[in-house]
Amino acid sequence: MSRPPFAAVILAAGKGTRMKSDLHKVLHPIAGRPMLAHLLAELAGAGAAEQVVVVGSGRDQVERLAAPLGVALAVQEPQYGTAHAVQQAEQALTGFVGDVLILYGDVPLVRGETMTRMLDRLNAADAPAAVVLGFRPADALAYGRIAAQGDVIARMVEYKDASPEERALTLCNSGLMAVRSADLWRLLALVGNDNAAGEYYLPDVVMLAAAEGRHSAVIEAEAWEVAGINSRAELAEVERAWQQRRRLRAMAEGATLTAPETVWFAHDTQIGRDVTIAPNVVFGPGARIADGATIHAFSHIEGASVAGRAEIGPYARLRPGAEIGTGAKIGNFVEVKQARFGAGAKANHLSYIGDAEVGAGANIGAGTITCNYDGFLKYRTNIGAGAFIGSNSALGAPVTVGDGAIVGAGSVLTRDVAAGALALVRPAQTEKPGWAASFRARMAEAKLRRQSEKT
Repeated sequence: MSRPPFAAVILAAGKGTRMKSDLHKVLHPIAGRPMLAHLLAELAGAGAAEQVVVVGSGRDQVERLAAPLGVALAVQEPQYGTAHAVQQAEQALTGFVGDVLILYGDVPLVRGETMTRMLDRLNAADAPAAVVLGFRPADALAYGRIAAQGDVIARMVEYKDASPEERALTLCNSGLMAVRSADLWRLLALVGNDNAAGEYYLPDVVMLAAAEGRHSAVIEAEAWEVAGINSRAELAEVERAWQQRRRLRAMAEGATLTAPETVWFAHDTQIGRDVTIAPNVVFGPGARIADGATIHAFSHIEGASVAGRAEIGPYARLRPGAEIGTGAKIGNFVEVKQARFGAGAKANHLSYIGDAEVGAGANIGAGTITCNYDGFLKYRTNIGAGAFIGSNSALGAPVTVGDGAIVGAGSVLTRDVAAGALALVRPAQTEKPGWAASFRARMAEAKLRRQSEKT
């Protein structure tokens, strides 16, 4: 369907007092991404021409997220209701001609396809004055109600102003709306505040249009999509529900989750087919897991890629910049950061590998670390294909271990090792016969002497 460009107005001026937080409410994360960023990403995907966020307190925090994305800010101060809030975006949209989509920063999970459905309905042949997004929650609580005939709205009313019969309606108003710019600002100017709260309500534009003989329409979304967040408990509930949907999706797409309720995804986690994920695995933003990989229990993966048939964990941590090659193994209590492991390379136990290149088939022994930071700058370690690093070694970067080289256990490496060479960096072992027995005898005698002196 051909339709005009659209702008989005996101209302985020609420004080968020129930969150009990110094962080602006719309910046609290779901699945590792701020609430507001969820909306902005969906709007970008839907092709929004302009975006305006209406803020009150905490403007500086919101601006740090919005400004780099080219999103304008408008300020609502004081706050006289949702209609008044939308009016504050008028100046930022001066000259814009098209449709306006009105969203809420604390209703973060609205999908781009739902936004598109609203706009398509607005531009349908019967040309409704406005399109409202409705939903049917399990418990309607204090949501505003919508009376409709088909998808044409007969009446909308806020809960505080609703009669008992209107409160019995099951179709609720999410507050989200699409209106043509040619109608929006004119209708907003007509909204009054003769209601129980003394506020200027955005939904009143529907009834004002009806008074002019123009109808409005409602389309429905699932309740989870328009769940609002006003408290930490509601944030946790939305996170829980989001994670459950994502787990089901992962399994439907061919991954095995042996204890699904214990696996946590980020908003952008990519999981291939035939991936096995054990209990208590956490994916932070930027994790990519290819087909056939295995993620063992209690592993944390963020900003990292894992190639096919690789194994991670248990108790492994992959930090941003980690790239684990095909069939490679990162074992228990191994941390990898800004390092690439070639195909079949292994670090099976108790190691830190940072700022490094590990060649195909290399084997890193338990307790090995790359000493990549001198307190001021980071340096890289290069470990060649097929190299073997003995247990409890420290590789002082910058340093290179050539292909097929062996570094003896306990070495502190500060110089390059040639391909195929053996490097040993430790003192020769010495032995003093009988020393231990003599030492114990002397110490036992001294202990007895001290006890005697005390008595």
